[in-house]
Amino acid sequence: MGFFAQHDWEGRTYLGGWIELGATADAVSPSTGESLASFAVASPADVETATDLAVSAQRTWASTSPEERSAVLRRAAAILEDQRGVLERWLQDEAGSAPGKAAFEVGLVASELHLASATAMVPYGQVLRSGRPRLSLSRRVPVGVVGVISPFNFPAILAMRSIAPALALGNAVVLKPDPRTTIAGGLLLAAVLEEAGLPVGVLNVVPGGTEVGAALVDEPRVPVISFTGSTPAGRAIAERGGRLLKRVHLELGGNNALVVLEDADVEAAASAGAWGSFLHQGQICMTTGRHLVHESLYDRYVALLSEKAARIPAGPPASGAPLGPIIDAGQRDKVHSVVTRSVDAGARLTAGGTYEALFYAPSVLADVAPGHAAFEEEIFGPVASITPFSTTDQLVQLVNSSPYGLSIGILTGDAYAAFELAERLSSGIVHINDQTVDDEAQAPFGGVGASGTGVRFGGHEANIEAFTETQWVTMQARIAEYPF
Repeated sequence: MGFFAQHDWEGRTYLGGWIELGATADAVSPSTGESLASFAVASPADVETATDLAVSAQRTWASTSPEERSAVLRRAAAILEDQRGVLERWLQDEAGSAPGKAAFEVGLVASELHLASATAMVPYGQVLRSGRPRLSLSRRVPVGVVGVISPFNFPAILAMRSIAPALALGNAVVLKPDPRTTIAGGLLLAAVLEEAGLPVGVLNVVPGGTEVGAALVDEPRVPVISFTGSTPAGRAIAERGGRLLKRVHLELGGNNALVVLEDADVEAAASAGAWGSFLHQGQICMTTGRHLVHESLYDRYVALLSEKAARIPAGPPASGAPLGPIIDAGQRDKVHSVVTRSVDAGARLTAGGTYEALFYAPSVLADVAPGHAAFEEEIFGPVASITPFSTTDQLVQLVNSSPYGLSIGILTGDAYAAFELAERLSSGIVHINDQTVDDEAQAPFGGVGASGTGVRFGGHEANIEAFTETQWVTMQARIAEYPF
């Protein structure tokens, strides 16, 4: 089967089938530096070819019964669940995912496929009232071709959460995965869907760098771009797409706050805080970057979180270490720069701050204040910054001072008081008595401010809004009479 046969895609990509393009690149393990496989590298001209294929295949795919589209997605989920170890291994090897994180991500990918299979079957319009003797209705129709640009950190799920609903609703997709995770975030997903019976041309993968992404955004026959990545890149894509009047769905970065109120269980809070900051080396848009802790618990919280950080090893996923590598040296150096600049500005390093190769030690910065790099910037590494607060008004100001607004966690002994507090906080997601990292296929997901353009993922409603257009249709028994 294609899903298992690496020789089917070694040195190739999925563009109207498995083909060579001439140029190739290696998938490289961030843990060992070894080459894992090769894949074909696309050019801007290949984006045009991919769009040609997608436009042609989409017409037939859109006319395919929703039952069949649903069945393809169900079969893809079944294949993935039956052979989940294949994708888990690639997530560990290529993305540096610890085994638990890899298993969690594969489960999310399967959930997205299951949800999308149901999306294909939901009602797609409504009957409208009219002041005239006619049938008036609105219905949702596919946009045509959706461009998906996905990142390296959760490469499989952050691609599939756009691919699956777009396909379910009758669209074709052109996918540009991050070049650092082209296999786990692109080619393996194409192999699964091919094995499930997705017709050739409905999904095309164009591996490459920023020039390929720019060509996809500029392609006039791709009316919707779904992008997950950094805020600077998202701004550039939004500006470029806006000139072409495209719909650009952006899920961007964050410097998410975990609030520890004075009535919280401080031991449990520190455990939640460690998970929120250090899971997958902090390379998650929802990672807890800022720990805002009531002054009465502050010293104890700093001590507990620092102790936890000191006991968490980073190492190759194959070793079973709970933390793997930072994706590459450039990203590692950005993380270390945030730590050193924050310390230079007056923060206190209480754990970590060191690295060996791409393995960055879990790190804790205490006494972080507004203006420090760790307070202001998305870190995207295993670094927890801790800031004390004394009053609720001060807390609200600290939370909302960030330009980001993706996810917030509030830890407390009074959950309803936290529910009321949440109304004052600018965030697309709020978790009460949990840390900031969570995702479910059926739940709305998106941020505000510098974190993106709101909810564009999760659940039938958001997915239908993201990947269809509304069409108004009227029908009457006879041609209307007019005085002309």
